[in-house]
Amino acid sequence: MNKKNNVFYISLVFVFAIVLWGLAAPENFGSAANGLFNYLVGNFGWFYLISMFSFVIFSIWIAFSKYGSIKLGPDDSEPEYSYVSWFAMLFSAGMGIGLVFWGVAEPLNHFVSPLGMDGGTAAAADFAMKKSFFHWGLHPWANYCILALALAYMQFRKNKPGLISSIFIPLIGEERVNGPIGYLVDILAVFATVAGVATSLGLGTLQINSGLNFMFGLPESSAVQIAIVAIVTVLFMISAVTGLDKGIKFLSNLNMGIAGILMILAIIIGPTVMIINALTNGVGMYFGEFIRDSFHIEVFGDNSWIGGWTIFYWAWWIAWAPFVGMFIARISKGRTIREFVTGVLLVPAFGSFLWFAVFGTLGMNLGLDVATEAIQSTPTAFFVVMSHYPLGSIISFVAVILLVTFFVTSADSATFVLGMMTSHGEMNPSTQKKIIWGVIQSALALALMLAGGLGMLQTASIAAAFPFAFVMLFGMVSLVKALKADEKNIREEKAE
Repeated sequence: MNKKNNVFYISLVFVFAIVLWGLAAPENFGSAANGLFNYLVGNFGWFYLISMFSFVIFSIWIAFSKYGSIKLGPDDSEPEYSYVSWFAMLFSAGMGIGLVFWGVAEPLNHFVSPLGMDGGTAAAADFAMKKSFFHWGLHPWANYCILALALAYMQFRKNKPGLISSIFIPLIGEERVNGPIGYLVDILAVFATVAGVATSLGLGTLQINSGLNFMFGLPESSAVQIAIVAIVTVLFMISAVTGLDKGIKFLSNLNMGIAGILMILAIIIGPTVMIINALTNGVGMYFGEFIRDSFHIEVFGDNSWIGGWTIFYWAWWIAWAPFVGMFIARISKGRTIREFVTGVLLVPAFGSFLWFAVFGTLGMNLGLDVATEAIQSTPTAFFVVMSHYPLGSIISFVAVILLVTFFVTSADSATFVLGMMTSHGEMNPSTQKKIIWGVIQSALALALMLAGGLGMLQTASIAAAFPFAFVMLFGMVSLVKALKADEKNIREEKAE
């Protein structure tokens, strides 16, 4: 049996075993997952902080280094996608549902319960915006950038398989990568992707159901949620069969169009000048306190807030890195390293800043009482806030449409990547593989959502993905080693 089939079948067995454990013994599964996660947060919070900061510094350094002009592919290669489509695809895969889910809820949570100050104050509003920017800004995108850059370089410049394990070839050699070490890395990548995406799809389903309930009185029930998952599954299966260029590219461009309409409507009906001020002040506070916030962990005090928010986010972004990193690498052939880093690091981060400035300000502008009411249920927070504004029902309806298109895009992108992961990195995996993984993702999301186990699955995926922090740290070393060898070969060729 070749590696392609090994990874596919072992991954299937591993995923099913974890799911069966979660469904058959949810308390035991939840206890084990939470215990491991709490141990990692309590003892390795410092490691997450240092690792994520190092990803930001490395990304900036390599963009401005002498290697910045090297192309991800042959020297004469050209990008496959326009800037607009490229940005749309990486943004849809990298954040997607999360921005709609947390766009109002996170700033309001920080506004109501800020760290070390009274809620509902001007200082709390500043804190809320800064922390929302921080959690969705440069750090998560640098995390994706590291893995995607190392993989794209090996895949398109060195013609190696499009697998996470390929980034280790310069360090340990191709023979070892094709052995147990490579198997382990690729199988963990499959689990992190399946679990992470299934969690997001489940959360997206809950929010779509909440929005339909809030607007049309549709009950928040298992039957409705099953119907939502079934409809969305059919939609993303159709997209998956049509391929990357027609399906995911079209949906990603559609996402950006709908998101743009949503933000423009929100800016028009909201306190426009306040939104602009929030964006300006938030960016200033974000960069002004960037170093301090990147390393903030209490020595003698209570770290429950930092663990529950910052460390949780850092661990969650690392869990998503295999999926998003592979997808970004796949769509980035022909870009220079400098162009790649600028596009992956800066553009989506600023998009997140704008999103939180708009919707966070709309929420905080209503005051502490409404904010407290809104955060009672994270899936409904967006709709509660919009109900207080003119045209709020229209904005809520557009948001539900955006949730559906983001849902379809995320699931479609994930089935594409899972197909690659379990087909030895094939650039265009078979329709059969994509359909298998698509059905598994939807079934997993639905089963755990109905069993109340989404939080457990999210915790399990974060805990299992802890080794990927090391994968990325070593990936940086491996990439520099490969670049130095590439540079040496170029010099020798010129000398001849």
